[in-house]
Amino acid sequence: MREKIIHKAADMFITLGFKSVTMDDIATAMGISKKTIYAHFKNKTDLVKEATLALFHVISHGIDCISDQDNNPIEELYAIKKFVMMHLKDERSSPQYQLQKYYPEISKTLKGLQFDKMQECTLRNLRKGVAQGLYREQLDIEFVSRIYFIGVNGMKDDNLFPSQHFPKAKLMEDYLEYHLRGIVTKKGELTLNNFINN
Repeated sequence: MREKIIHKAADMFITLGFKSVTMDDIATAMGISKKTIYAHFKNKTDLVKEATLALFHVISHGIDCISDQDNNPIEELYAIKKFVMMHLKDERSSPQYQLQKYYPEISKTLKGLQFDKMQECTLRNLRKGVAQGLYREQLDIEFVSRIYFIGVNGMKDDNLFPSQHFPKAKLMEDYLEYHLRGIVTKKGELTLNNFINN
């Protein structure tokens, strides 16, 4: 039951937002009593923490599976973006922004985990791209990976990018292309253009 509650809560938090979803809402959606939820979680903060960590591990595992497929690094980044956005439901409710505002400690922990995962994933992608001649050889990959992380996280700020003007899925698509155009070689540019046009 605990895993089912975590799964349902994560789905509702991502779809509707961390602030608006109550324990009553989760209980009603699952057809169980609120008491059953409290038998597994001491409060909403505890459930938010478990739900966000569970979702993080699902996404991390999916990213590893995509990386293991050995696609070219440009296709790999697009596949990862698509997978992440699918699990975050295109971030319609700006969940990370709400998490930061209402659950700052959980947000801080999650951001640390995300940074470590993105560093590992992005550095591997950059090294592969340089080795295949798709990314420029003289790249400072440590710098590029950190700038990429800052950009991805900065776009989640609803004050900077209000979702009514900047739909999250389009924003991520545009940012990924922006990132790649800054690092590709001529060969990489051809690959990128072919990928986008197809």
